[in-house]
Amino acid sequence: MKQPASRDAILARVRAGLRHDPAQAAAQRQAALAYLAARQQGPRPVFDGDLLQRFRTRSEAMSSTVDCVASRAEVPFAVARYLAAGGLPLRAACWAEYAALDWAAAGLAIEPRAARDDDLVGITGAFCAVAETGTLMLLSGPQTAATTSLLPETHIAIVRASRIVAGMEDGFDLVRSERGELPRAINFVSGPSRTGDIELTIVLGAHGPYRVHLLIIEQE
Repeated sequence: MKQPASRDAILARVRAGLRHDPAQAAAQRQAALAYLAARQQGPRPVFDGDLLQRFRTRSEAMSSTVDCVASRAEVPFAVARYLAAGGLPLRAACWAEYAALDWAAAGLAIEPRAARDDDLVGITGAFCAVAETGTLMLLSGPQTAATTSLLPETHIAIVRASRIVAGMEDGFDLVRSERGELPRAINFVSGPSRTGDIELTIVLGAHGPYRVHLLIIEQE
């Protein structure tokens, strides 16, 4: 007999301890979703101009570097140019969705897998990007390992212009409408890792990548 997953077993014990009636679970879920759908948002800033330019400006203010390409096919060559210009390794781990890109034609050795501790470059996508703050929204999952954006010294993120939203609220609305349920983890990336703990001096790469480079695909 198949044993229940640890997560399911733990949640089952929590529900039992709280004396939740399983028969009411669906109704309670619908009530929670209705509450979220009916909520009113507080005041939000109004942006002048297009979201792509706002996102680029805010990203660069957070010490990310940004490049735009016309199409998905140009991504490998843009990555190669960035790595060569910085004297960085021409090999990397990437998310599975980019495995079919012609990396070899650009002179790169890219492996579709989760990053390991010896990987210096990681290439990911982004569920969406937030123009208000220049932030990437990354959802964890079997094909979107969080390690690929967190472990390597250099994080290259591929962002589709059509997935740039105005604010965090819009990002979470997109998750609910497209995924239904939140994943195990949502990671927000706003430029390279940094800290100001020592003498209030900002140091990059304290808890993650030293560099974050964004490639924005302007056309699908």
